[in-house]
Amino acid sequence: MNDTISIFSFFSGSGFLDLGFETTGYKIAYVNEIFPPFMSAYRYSRELLKLPKPEYGYHQGEYADVSKLIEGNAAQRLNELVKDSQKSNNIIGFIGGPPCPDFSVGGKNKGHLGDNGKLSSAYVELICQNLPDFFLFENVKGLWRTTKHRLFYESLKIKLQQAGYILTERLINSIEYGVPQDRDRIILIGFKYIGIEDNFTFPWEKYILYPKNQVFAYPWNKCETFKEDSIIPCPDNILQELTVEYWFKKNDVLNHPNAKHYFQPRAGITKFATIDEGDDSKKSFKRLHRWRYSPTACYGNNEVHLHPYKIRRISVAEALAIQSLPANFSLPENMSLTNMFKTVGNGVPYLAAKALAQTILDFLSFKSEYNSLLHNQSPPPWTNRN
Repeated sequence: MNDTISIFSFFSGSGFLDLGFETTGYKIAYVNEIFPPFMSAYRYSRELLKLPKPEYGYHQGEYADVSKLIEGNAAQRLNELVKDSQKSNNIIGFIGGPPCPDFSVGGKNKGHLGDNGKLSSAYVELICQNLPDFFLFENVKGLWRTTKHRLFYESLKIKLQQAGYILTERLINSIEYGVPQDRDRIILIGFKYIGIEDNFTFPWEKYILYPKNQVFAYPWNKCETFKEDSIIPCPDNILQELTVEYWFKKNDVLNHPNAKHYFQPRAGITKFATIDEGDDSKKSFKRLHRWRYSPTACYGNNEVHLHPYKIRRISVAEALAIQSLPANFSLPENMSLTNMFKTVGNGVPYLAAKALAQTILDFLSFKSEYNSLLHNQSPPPWTNRN
């Protein structure tokens, strides 16, 4: 497939999802993030990784308010950018994960009426108005599994189908893609044109490396009495590459630019030493186990994740490793600790993003070639903008 796939990114955060797409061969054309510190971190990391500036630039602050992009001058400007990209025969993809606290049991749980919940509606409206060739929508499983939220989610899907999208969805777990973390998320993907709709089968499982049922069946270590700087050899009967310690070493977290970035509480450090290694049974003060995967990377709402064998909280470098970011990815020194941990916890794990991007790319390539052969059409019908 020789066409350029241009990505318009929304709710971009510090760019974990975008990085997964970009390193798979997509072009990041447009970046949208309302919170300036996250956008600054996004730009910093791109410069650090020597990635090109997005074709249509960075959009932040009020110019990145997705709810305002669906009407008025801002909506018209975005539509013009999409059409400009289409003139070059590009395939257009919208990707984004609207903020999810309103659908999370551990968050506000206000649903579609919450300020963040309304952004899911706005993102869907944005898709329906601009009609990209495909889109990706990411959110927490509460949107799927809580009855009142599920009704709202189904109404979004109906709207997308009425706009001409064929939909496919899956509750993924990031651990399936090699991320050392138990993290469930809904992924909804839609395609504007796929040709033979009766044969629509999206290869969700193609890049799954570790089926979660098998992963969770391994005899993972439960808890060990905490001892500072203790040495515990890795068991032979587990998947070492899915463990916290494996990734700490892989990313050389002690020498990472964000190695010293961790909260140092004025009080409570005595309590840190009383929690067993691997005890993540409570909402707060979870101690990771070095030879096990991490619970969901979530560092707000009083969640405190402790280092397996240090009397401290985990560092930003360690949190980035748990999100499977490349070792040369870092956040700027002048970013506040709160914002560092918030953007890490909000992000889509890099290896999961990369696998999803590759799955979409393979599917687009297959459908393009199949339809060209079937209809003897050139260029392939992805460029049909009807």
